[in-house]
Amino acid sequence: MVNFNGTIVKKEDNILAHNRGFLFGDAVFETLKVVQNKILFLEDHYFRLMSSMRILRMEIPMHFTMEFLEQEILNVARENGLEQSARIRMTVYRNSEGFYLPQSNAVGYLIQSSALPTQEYKINTENYEVDLFKDFYITKQLLSTIKSTNKAVHITGSIFANENGLQNCLLLNDSKNIIEALNGNIFMLKDGKLSTPPISEGCLNGIMRKQILAIAKNKNIEVVEEVISPFDLQKADELFITNVIMGIQSITKYRKKEYANTFASELTNDLNHKFLLV
Repeated sequence: MVNFNGTIVKKEDNILAHNRGFLFGDAVFETLKVVQNKILFLEDHYFRLMSSMRILRMEIPMHFTMEFLEQEILNVARENGLEQSARIRMTVYRNSEGFYLPQSNAVGYLIQSSALPTQEYKINTENYEVDLFKDFYITKQLLSTIKSTNKAVHITGSIFANENGLQNCLLLNDSKNIIEALNGNIFMLKDGKLSTPPISEGCLNGIMRKQILAIAKNKNIEVVEEVISPFDLQKADELFITNVIMGIQSITKYRKKEYANTFASELTNDLNHKFLLV
């Protein structure tokens, strides 16, 4: 028997009592965008999920093909009437008992969907102010680059941002370099050069990050993956955040520095034309 919010119930009747994703953060997840009954960047999501599961030594079922997961995801979107525009979260957790050592590496999964207001990516021109979150740091290691459910730094950072009237915060690694925002990768445009931190710094191996790097390299601009320090932000012409759901979010202000969004708007148009055919 277990006590669940003041009610004594059988352990087997409460899914949280033996879910390792809940008990230990022993899970990984992907956040995907469905548009017109199609999953954007499906192949990239699939291979990142497989890589994350291997890193955590999860057992990958034989039926976990890209085609199988695509069908499972689209089934959920259709059942909820969201096949035209949806946000999908697929969480894969180790499905066994045990303490830190699991009794089995077999997995279970949960797929959820919610509505998105638009199909296309749009540039947000409203004020978007950020600052550094310095209470906790991200370590430069492989585990930091995957989408696991261990997100304590991002959660406390989001609370800090909300308490201080900020729209987001930038996270630092243990070398005090900027690696990402709370909800996506960070890019900086300075003197005609677009830069983003390398994966080796501990940032998320973002799906939209990969798309932006590819699109920008086809433009008349230098594109590099290099370390970004907090001091660099004051010299930047543009700063923006990327993820699969919102596309590109321009940062308008960091402390006393204000930024334009010209290049971010251009990239957003390129994203829509390349992937959404608008």
